[in-house]
Amino acid sequence: MDGLDVIVGEIAAEMAAAAERGKVADYIPDLASVSPRHFGIAVIMADGTCHVAGDADLAFSIQSITKVFTLTMALGAVGDALWKRVGREPSGSAFNSIVQLETEHGIPRNPFINAGAIVVADVLLARHQPGEVIAEFLRFMRTLAGDESIVIDHEVAQGEQRTGFRNMALANYMRAFGNVHHPTENTLGIYFHQCALAMSCRQLAQAGRFLMNGGRNPETGRSVVSAQRARRILALMLSCGHYDGSGEFAYRVGLPGKSGVGGGILAIAPGVASIAVWSPGLNERGNSQLGTLALERLVQRTGWSVFEPVVQCGV
Repeated sequence: MDGLDVIVGEIAAEMAAAAERGKVADYIPDLASVSPRHFGIAVIMADGTCHVAGDADLAFSIQSITKVFTLTMALGAVGDALWKRVGREPSGSAFNSIVQLETEHGIPRNPFINAGAIVVADVLLARHQPGEVIAEFLRFMRTLAGDESIVIDHEVAQGEQRTGFRNMALANYMRAFGNVHHPTENTLGIYFHQCALAMSCRQLAQAGRFLMNGGRNPETGRSVVSAQRARRILALMLSCGHYDGSGEFAYRVGLPGKSGVGGGILAIAPGVASIAVWSPGLNERGNSQLGTLALERLVQRTGWSVFEPVVQCGV
């Protein structure tokens, strides 16, 4: 058995035995019923080999992890003009906070907090209808993952629309500052549907390969983004990908990553691996409790932290 298969299997067994599993998000109705007993992990290496364990092929709502991919699309559409409407700094606040928008004139701190992702969705609406944007996003994700079976869970999207009052407030507040240009119901429709994308750990790790590979899809050889843009997306993932827990994640794991309240985390070891983990129970910052622990253990055993002086695969 491959050494990495052993490591991944051992981590999955450790997570299955863990007593403290965090609290499943309950403010989105369809997420509240997901069992906290689930755990999955998928590691796809630069050479294409895939190492999985646990519930790696069970689809879940990836939620805010989609913000990495919509950011990629928005940068492709408008380039660095995006940064006139959204910042690149850690927020230090909860993912759905409205506090900073007042003093910062409706400009969200970064594209990974809810307010920033809503602005990104608004950017994608330019010259398109909402349905066209959602369809383009779904095609993009299927292409990156090489899997046409990926779908948006419309029940989750409808549940978010029914209960997303804080996101509605964020969108309307930014529109008052002129930073949301389209009717808020259209912008939020895109945002709610993107967050309802359902993927497995294996599919999500597949989709993240271009960030591992300098902006190129290793399966097709085609450039998704430039190498420079891929590095900058990774920098934002490292500094902002876990909201007000981003510093703690960087300290413990040392990889660029993006979490979602569905319990998933996408992490990238540049040039080495694209990694997805899933465990629905969240810590107090809204990030997967066991997912974070599993990534910490993986990095400890492989030496993949970006802060290591030399990458030591050790497997």
